Amino acid sequence: MKKIITISAFLLLIVFPLAIQAQPVTLNADGPGSTYELINSVLAPGYDVVEHPECVHPGFGRHIAEVWDAELGAYVFEFYSHVLEDNDRCINFDRQRVEIKTYDQSPANLKGTLGETITYKWRFKLAAGFQPSTSFTHIHQIKPVNGDDGNPLFTLTPRKGTPNKMELIHNNVTKVAIVNLSLFDNVWVEATQIIKVGANGTYSMDIRRVSDNVSILSYSNSDIMTIRPDNDFIRPKWGIYRSLNNSVNLRDDSIRFNAFSIEELAVVLPIKLVSFNATQQGSGVEIKWTTASEINSKSFVVERSTDGISYISIATVNAAGNSNTTKTYQVKDPQPAGGKNYYRLKQIDNNGAFTNSTVAYLFVKEDKATQLFIYPNPVKDRVQISLANGQGRFETMVTNSVGEKVFNGGGSVTKINDDLNSNISKLKSGVYFISLFNGEQSFRSLFVKN
Repeated sequence: MKKIITISAFLLLIVFPLAIQAQPVTLNADGPGSTYELINSVLAPGYDVVEHPECVHPGFGRHIAEVWDAELGAYVFEFYSHVLEDNDRCINFDRQRVEIKTYDQSPANLKGTLGETITYKWRFKLAAGFQPSTSFTHIHQIKPVNGDDGNPLFTLTPRKGTPNKMELIHNNVTKVAIVNLSLFDNVWVEATQIIKVGANGTYSMDIRRVSDNVSILSYSNSDIMTIRPDNDFIRPKWGIYRSLNNSVNLRDDSIRFNAFSIEELAVVLPIKLVSFNATQQGSGVEIKWTTASEINSKSFVVERSTDGISYISIATVNAAGNSNTTKTYQVKDPQPAGGKNYYRLKQIDNNGAFTNSTVAYLFVKEDKATQLFIYPNPVKDRVQISLANGQGRFETMVTNSVGEKVFNGGGSVTKINDDLNSNISKLKSGVYFISLFNGEQSFRSLFVKN
């Protein structure tokens, strides 16, 4: 059986409520030449954030230029899109794109993560008589990264109609604000978008004419999804990204942009965590932690890793909510992995923001004669278990991460595998513990169901 070599791991830390106001990152045109280099130097130094169609349309030259704008009395960026010549980077041919963005190579203060509040500001002017598609013509997107990241979270979308409209769209489906596109025709406007990142985040968009500061589109929501559960961060895009499905409605067009600004307010979870430790308790591990105070705390998720990089959740505990007295919590990991075990605590507040504790480490020596193997792990549709040294009939039981029985059976290992695979598709995503026992031997392990 397993033997835990390191008896206890202990750490001490204090997390204070803290809001950090970063200086805004700004991008302004500074005159013709080296335009892409200027954009890259601000949004992702040393990398390439400009998405353009020059693989198929090199004769035009760069699809973003810096031009003088008489109304503003300054150089601005002008984005160009051509109906017949352009596509989407020689990747997609039913659409065309010229956009700038932040992405995973950008500095951390240009990526919106859980709990952060980001203010995006920029100015733009649609060319006179700008012609949008009946399908989509996004001029701004907020995109999630990793996990479920196919659809944008927010888009600002001109759309052909009777009359043409400017739409603010949430989650690629819900049109949360619609105004006539004529309000934007050949007029400089300034957009201010404020996002608090979370499953129950906050969002506001206000677009005003530069000439008289009159608001022509406004929307706010204090409880709206601004990141999906499996996303790592959110990021902005600006430019022209339009469908060619109804290209007869389009023309060669342009948009002017300038005065891009990204300003981040980082919020650290308001929990004072004074201790977090992991200790041997029989064949399992007890994880225990203490808080000195909590503000708007929702829950704690205990996570375990075998490499210190990729973690899985093994237990979730409700938090106190609001407290100024000492609170102690504990859970048990009934089946630590063989070898290295890293434990950490994810502290989640009511708005979905979270912070991770530092890591407690234990080493579990594996008795090779009694190993229970599960593969593949994580499991999707099929699973195979095998024993290094175990024959005959076994009883089996599968429980979820909170100890509820979800399956039991018995028979040979072959029979157990058949029964498991008849039921595996019925299991929800999560962590499950499996036990095999026959009166003389008992084996336990866990698997993750995707």
